[in-house]
Amino acid sequence: MNTLTIDDLGTVLGVWAHPDDEVYLSGGLMAAARDRGHRVVCVTATLGEHGTPDPARWPPERLGRVRAAEQRASLAALGVTEYVQLGFPDGGCAGQPFDAAVDRIAAIVDEVRPDTVLTFGPDGFTGHPDHRTVSAWATAASRGARLLYATSTGEFIDAWQHVYDRLEVFVDDGVPVRTPAHELAVHWRLDEELADRKLVALRAQATQTAGVAALLGEETMRDWVATETFKAA
Repeated sequence: MNTLTIDDLGTVLGVWAHPDDEVYLSGGLMAAARDRGHRVVCVTATLGEHGTPDPARWPPERLGRVRAAEQRASLAALGVTEYVQLGFPDGGCAGQPFDAAVDRIAAIVDEVRPDTVLTFGPDGFTGHPDHRTVSAWATAASRGARLLYATSTGEFIDAWQHVYDRLEVFVDDGVPVRTPAHELAVHWRLDEELADRKLVALRAQATQTAGVAALLGEETMRDWVATETFKAA
C-alpha cells in the first residue's frame, strides 16, 4: 500500500476516548495538517476524570476540570482550535447506549464533513475498554469518510519494548496489534520541529505525562512518540 501524505488526508476528524490519546497517537499529524491549512477537529468522549493513582489528591471533579484545561493548551500547541467534549463517564463508555453515542458523533461528522476520520482500531490500541468502545462508535459514525485506525508495526514495538515494559501501557490480551509495514496507510516520522511541538503538547497534559517524562527522560519520550502509524479500517 502506498502511504498517504498530509495533503491526501484533507479535513481531519479525530475521535478519541480521553484527553492525551489524540496527542500520543496523532499529535504530529494534526500539527502538520494545520500547518498545511487543513481543518482539524478533535472529539474526546470523556474528560479522563479517573485517570490518576491518587484520587484523594485528584477527585474526579477536580481532575476532569484540570484535564479539560490541559487539553485546550495541548491542542493549541498543535494549532488545533476546534474540539468537542462529549462528556461521557471515564471508564464507562461501554455502558452508554450505543446508538445514541453513534448519533452524536455522526452529527459532528455531518457538520465537519471530514475527508479522514482517525480513531483507535477495534483493539483499542492499548486494549482499554473505553478505547475499544470509541472505535466502534467512530466506525459506525464515519459516514463513508476515509477511516484510519491507530496501530504499530512489529519493528516499532520491538524497538521500544523497554519503554512499554516500564509503563505497562497494554492492558488486555491481543495487544499490541503488529501491523506489517506494507499495510500501513500512514507512516509518519516527525521531523525535529514537529517532534518538539508534540513534546510541548504532551507536557501541557502534565497530570498524565509528567510522570512518564520523569521516568523515561524527555529525550527518550520525544523519540518514542515521534512515529505515528495508521492502517485503513
